Amino acid sequence: MPTDWSDSILISDLNDEPQLSEELSSIIDRTEDPATASKNVVLNFSSVSYVSSSHLAQLLRMRKALQDSGKRLVLCSVNDNIWSVFLMTGLDRVFR
Repeated sequence: MPTDWSDSILISDLNDEPQLSEELSSIIDRTEDPATASKNVVLNFSSVSYVSSSHLAQLLRMRKALQDSGKRLVLCSVNDNIWSVFLMTGLDRVFR
């Protein structure tokens, strides 16, 4: 569940499926809604052990929505297995 950490930061502690897809969708809805798109987003991946191509697509969509509104997406506590997916796909250069 996303938490409003401050007026400008939204933090979400992600979990594995099925919550992961739902959580990412919820955050995307918030970032694409002009009324709630005023926050930078920090995603904590410490409890996530697997990401699919669908999750990567959701992350890219979220990043684009945030970037379009002048905000940032930051990923933290990404384990080595997930980071290797980012390295293989070149997304390590896209995400912080």
